[in-house]
Amino acid sequence: MRKEVWFGLSILVAIVIAIIVMMPAPADITNGHLGLLMLALIVVTIMLGFPTAFTLMGMGVMFTYMAYRGMGPEIAISQTLDLMVLRTYAVMTNDVLIAVPLFIFMGYLVERANLIEKLFKSLHLALARLPGSLAVATIATCAVFATATGIVGAVVTLMGLLAMPAMLKAGYSVRLTAGCITAGGCLGIMIPPSVLLIVYGAVAGVSVVKLYAGAFFPGLMLAGLYVTYVIIVAKVSPKSAPPLSEEERRVTLPAFAQSIKHDFSNRALPGILSAMKGKQNADVPMSVLSRNLLIVLLPALFFIGAMGFTHNVVTTPVKTIDTQLMEMGMGFDSYSDSSYGGGLAEPPGTGGLQEPSLAGGLQEPPGAGGLQEPSGSGLAEPSGAATTPEAVAPAASEPMVERLDTPMGFWIALGIGVALLIAYYAFLTLARLEIFKMLLTSFFPLAILILAVLGSIVFGFATPSEAAAMGSFGGILLAIAYRRLKYDLLKESVYLAAKTSAMVCWLFVGSSIFSAAFALLGGQEIINDWVLGMDLTPVQFLIMAQVVIFLLGWPLEWTEIIVIFMPIFLPLLGHYQIDPLFFGLLVALNLQTAFLSPPVAMSAFYLKGVSPPHVTLNQIFLGMLPFMGIQIVAIVLLYIFPGIGLWLPEVLY
Repeated sequence: MRKEVWFGLSILVAIVIAIIVMMPAPADITNGHLGLLMLALIVVTIMLGFPTAFTLMGMGVMFTYMAYRGMGPEIAISQTLDLMVLRTYAVMTNDVLIAVPLFIFMGYLVERANLIEKLFKSLHLALARLPGSLAVATIATCAVFATATGIVGAVVTLMGLLAMPAMLKAGYSVRLTAGCITAGGCLGIMIPPSVLLIVYGAVAGVSVVKLYAGAFFPGLMLAGLYVTYVIIVAKVSPKSAPPLSEEERRVTLPAFAQSIKHDFSNRALPGILSAMKGKQNADVPMSVLSRNLLIVLLPALFFIGAMGFTHNVVTTPVKTIDTQLMEMGMGFDSYSDSSYGGGLAEPPGTGGLQEPSLAGGLQEPPGAGGLQEPSGSGLAEPSGAATTPEAVAPAASEPMVERLDTPMGFWIALGIGVALLIAYYAFLTLARLEIFKMLLTSFFPLAILILAVLGSIVFGFATPSEAAAMGSFGGILLAIAYRRLKYDLLKESVYLAAKTSAMVCWLFVGSSIFSAAFALLGGQEIINDWVLGMDLTPVQFLIMAQVVIFLLGWPLEWTEIIVIFMPIFLPLLGHYQIDPLFFGLLVALNLQTAFLSPPVAMSAFYLKGVSPPHVTLNQIFLGMLPFMGIQIVAIVLLYIFPGIGLWLPEVLY
């Protein structure tokens, strides 16, 4: 029997023994003990392989009946069924969950369109001069693809088929290769748009928009730490990540580029301009030169457009609307006499409802000439003026508002951008132009799709559900653009999205029933009293919670941890004055370990299924350990510097 199986069985046996030892005698068992027993049994049953969602529902129903058993069988059955219906209906009416099937559908579309091969090749060539370039390209490809799909198993499997043979052929160590693929494939859990953050937001009642904004920089930080580690390993131990040979870094130039390089220049911009105005370009069509010149100028055009838009934003004055509330009765001096007491009292000296003392009944106030504009309003017409547009226009015209001065930060950004553009065009050779064109057809479409979805959510242009629908439509457009959209692909993507979404939603139903039964039995109250009785500081509570979540990542997946154990921690956050948003970011970083921690590290099994025979599971596990350590470093950095996750939500909202 394998060591992993023995390890899993030993954990299972330890849990069962702990249940037997710690439970009191049957006569002394209370409802609270039953709640803790239910919590322990759910872990055992999941480890035995029972379906999580239906196990949660079954145990929730069974223990709910036990909670109501003292009321008699009929009432207990009625209350249990009512709880099932109400909890299921609450999940069905949760608007946040609408985004789940749409994001999953977008992920399956992008995955089935097979865009990852071109993406990996282009990033590999673009990063060829970096130490450990193949590993860096693997992590970057995993980050982009995992963000677009959010499906860990798909990314790890595809990168195992694509990147692992190339890395092993180049002489990379098995451990580093396995660690890069498995850790990079898990980045989609953290970097938005992430299904995990949607699920946590629905469980914790936290805005998914704020979670997406908060998780953006911690996700990039984690990917940056991975890349830094790989570069350091490549520098310290070149045998683990040898540099690429000149042959592997060479880019094959098309015929027109070879002609320009031979006749004019190897630099892209001067060479193409010289070919367009020269007479030696008879063998290169002008349409080809114009198209490539436009591609060369794309960064400059984008920079000009971005800086123009930014200048317009920073110099546009903020319109202020005078919303000052005037005191009621201003302008009616006849009622401002101090003898008027206010309230509902009659004016002094009156005898009920009488005519004013002025003769003639209802008259205009003295000096009134009918309905006049209030004094000082600035809208009164000149004497004898007609109400024609020509007469009204000069008085009604608003003064011209001057634009604000351009801030110094804009000029600094402009100078830096111009310097970078000059350096870019100085080093842009025809070979690098071909790499840039490869990135245009692989990296940038996915990046634009991700940024469009994220930007529309973070800046408030769309709700997560609307942005997910837009992302799904964008995935269809990408598949059409790459000529991959076929009926079978669309049918399979819809089927897989429905299957995965049903699993997530049934998990929510099961966890909702389970949580209700746990609360009815008093399990939540016992845990709260136990934690509060330890008199922990907020820091100690956070450490304890993260250690528990880290250990739960061994036998359980992130979905089970979120829906089963998060409702236990969330009621305690208010006592320790911990922001649920910040706690969710720490949990999201921590739950990366659910796919990287043995013995139930699913990403390791995904990779083993597509690895060469000589790659063992132990080698994959050993390769994952350094990246688990990096995740712990990332959690510590996020706690020490919470602004990494909270700065963007605070600025935007």
